[in-house]
Amino acid sequence: MNDALRRALVAAGAALLAACAGPKESVVLLPSPTGQDTAVVVTQGSRQVLLNQPYAGARIARAGTEAYVTDAKEVQARYGTALAAQPVPPAQFTLFFIENKDELTEESKKVVDGVFAEIARRPVPDVLIIGHTDTVANDAVNDALSRQRAEVVRNAFVARGLAADKVTVVGRGKRELAVPTGDGVSEPRNRRVEILVR
Repeated sequence: MNDALRRALVAAGAALLAACAGPKESVVLLPSPTGQDTAVVVTQGSRQVLLNQPYAGARIARAGTEAYVTDAKEVQARYGTALAAQPVPPAQFTLFFIENKDELTEESKKVVDGVFAEIARRPVPDVLIIGHTDTVANDAVNDALSRQRAEVVRNAFVARGLAADKVTVVGRGKRELAVPTGDGVSEPRNRRVEILVR
């Protein structure tokens, strides 16, 4: 084998080894849209890297996992296309009701426009409406009232142009209290409809 061919093979082998030893994957912890603290542990074999700050990263390679720190500009440069392709994150709204009625409070009536603005941001919206009650009445009454409240909101949305097949309605009665109370307690924060826009 001549010297030039040997050097070419050695160079190709070195490049192949470098590619095998180089980073295969990266994991970057992005800031939470809600500002909450988040964390993730990246594990490879027996090595773990804790990512608990925005833009903390881990490079995963055959040789091991190493921590690094990046920033918003670098993340946008490397992953901008993938980030832009993500669906809009779900948005949650809460509407409150007058006691023993399926009528919204005045403050909650003002929130409805915000819900529609969120729905308009999505090409194919999916809306989940979950009705709740306080603990004043018995289970049968509360189940019916919670469903009725959810239906009132659904009907109002459909009347404003939202397709009926894009809305799911559920009544949970007093099963998922926002403010835990005993039976027979009139708690305004429990008389609510939660709306999840996806």
